[in-house]
Parts: sequence; structure tokens; C-alpha cells
Amino acid sequence: MIRVIVNGTFDIIHPGHLALLNYAKSLGDSLVVAIDTDDRVKELKGPSRPINNQYERKLLLENLKSVDEVYLFSSKEELIKLIVGCDIMVKGSDYQGKSVVGETNCKQVVYFDRIDEYSSTKKIEHIANRG
Repeated sequence: MIRVIVNGTFDIIHPGHLALLNYAKSLGDSLVVAIDTDDRVKELKGPSRPINNQYERKLLLENLKSVDEVYLFSSKEELIKLIVGCDIMVKGSDYQGKSVVGETNCKQVVYFDRIDEYSSTKKIEHIANRG
């Protein structure tokens, strides 16, 4: 069985997320998604984030047909523990050439070409600027 892992915030699910998750699932038999806890999102993206709390984000992901397991993590160390035992880690193409947390703990890192027009941050900014 080939286990694939993807990690991220997944704050507001958009078509770019769906494309990433479907691609990741196509690489193996089981797709694990690791999502940042609310506290970690605040640290990474600021006090106004996340928009959807960790339980809502987890529930949404658990109900996508491409996703087999969803876990929360609050530190790099917790993420690395989730990566151990996975065969493939899928990261967005914006991580190419950069150090990837846990890359030595899986057999292969595969990069997914991000779809530039889709971004949770851009979507949130668009909603906030309506008025």
C-alpha cells in the first residue's frame, strides 16, 4: 500500500485545494492530510486567521472522497511524526528548491504545480475588500 501525505492550513477550501488533493490521491492508495491547528495558523498567518476553525476544516476534508485520513498538528515535530511511514509527500511547487519539513522522513517528495488564481489568502482579501 502506498501512503501519500499532504499538509497545510486548508482554511477556505477552493478548486486549487481539490486539484492538489486529487493529484496526491492519484499517486497512491491512501491519502493522509495533516492540517495546522488554529494556534499554529495564527502564528503563521496572523491573528485574524483561520477563518474556519480546525474542527470545521478537518470535517470538510474528511468528507472529500480523495481523503482517507485527516490529522491536526501544532508543531514541526508533530508533522514529522505523521510523515514517518508515508511513501510520498506532495508539496506545492512554491516549495521547490526550499527545505521541506520531513523530507528525509518519506521516500519521495513530489511537487504539484499550484494554480495561481486560487489562494485562500486572496479569497479572504477579496471578501474583506467588498463593501
